[in-house]
Amino acid sequence: MAQNSQNNNNNQENMSREEAGRKGGKQTSKNHDKQFYEEVGQKGGEQRSKNQEKQFY
Repeated sequence: MAQNSQNNNNNQENMSREEAGRKGGKQTSKNHDKQFYEEVGQKGGEQRSKNQEKQFY
């Protein structure tokens, strides 16, 4: 069992950021629906509009 745990740690160390991001994104999409992403996008858009000048748009 200890060897299995050690193998898991080695796999995580060798995972690229791209692979980790993809894995996390897939898990998030399994746990959340379309409404979750719409709310996140809305919040991000509102925050961006606060931080940018009108000339940006």
